[in-house]
Amino acid sequence: MTRMSRARVARRIAAGAAYGGGGVGLAGAAVVGLVLAEVRLAKRQVGNGALPHVPNADGLYGHPYTTSGEPPLLLTLLGDSTAAGQGVHRAGQTPGALLASGLAAVAERPVRLRNVALPGAQSDDLERQVGLVLADQARVPDICVIMIGANDVTHRMPPTRSVRCLSTAVRRLRTAGAEVVVGTCPDLGTIEPVQQPLRWLARRASRQLAAAQTIGTVEQGGRTVSLGDLLGPEFAANPRELFGPDNYHPSAEGYATAAMAVLPTVCAALGLWPAEEERPDATRREGFLPVARAAAEAASEAGTEVAAALPTGPRGPWALLKRRRRRRVPEADLDTVDTGSTGT
Repeated sequence: MTRMSRARVARRIAAGAAYGGGGVGLAGAAVVGLVLAEVRLAKRQVGNGALPHVPNADGLYGHPYTTSGEPPLLLTLLGDSTAAGQGVHRAGQTPGALLASGLAAVAERPVRLRNVALPGAQSDDLERQVGLVLADQARVPDICVIMIGANDVTHRMPPTRSVRCLSTAVRRLRTAGAEVVVGTCPDLGTIEPVQQPLRWLARRASRQLAAAQTIGTVEQGGRTVSLGDLLGPEFAANPRELFGPDNYHPSAEGYATAAMAVLPTVCAALGLWPAEEERPDATRREGFLPVARAAAEAASEAGTEVAAALPTGPRGPWALLKRRRRRRVPEADLDTVDTGSTGT
């Protein structure tokens, strides 16, 4: 599918989500049914998570930056097993801990992490998760990171409903005063046991949903980062290294690489990224685009950020597309991550 075609499909899904439609399919019901059967088979083959419990990474990060009278930044993760960090052994290996440590280093300020993500969650669980996050109006997060979508595809949730649930969650969090960054639907075509041609179909369905998620999120004032194949080009090239022991969830290094893709956008949303990095770089094909086209571009390249730019233009709202620099984190470096102190 071309990016222009993906942009058209994304617009249709997003429009259906906004106006209550539900009849737009990702790749057709029969096709998605085949993908579902294949992914379920893959889950049985890999065990869908060798570890029964997700490490609890909640707590305070960046202790050396503690300053009297300055409260820590509040970071909250919402979503599914990817946001929760299923598949790793230690709390410091989860994406929440990695993001909290990185944000504390950039801000030179402690960061308190809370993770309400639920392994296996679909987008309709975001209503419950947001309710937990906003239960205490005195502790609204400074920044929320949402990672959701894979289970929507495998469980055949209508994409318009999926995007509607996500858009509502982003709107509630933004209205409460939190910045929001969404890691869009990962590429299910990277799950190693899924065979062709269903691997291609899974990739197509995932990217269509990711593009529609971007439109819905940006229209509600959030930013997105394309997780794509979760980790950039090196994920497909190094599946044994970047998948976890179950070959389904990311490894510790995989989560670290994904966190490094999301961290610059988290910092930018809080005004912490260098000003020169905020200007679009034409040499890296960055710039202002109609939001649907920007969404389609981002869905094709992991680590690409889309943020609202202009409320209207010749073809509707426009967005800024950024290809922020990412780096891969060696396994040896993971032991240096500040593991935080648990508790509230």
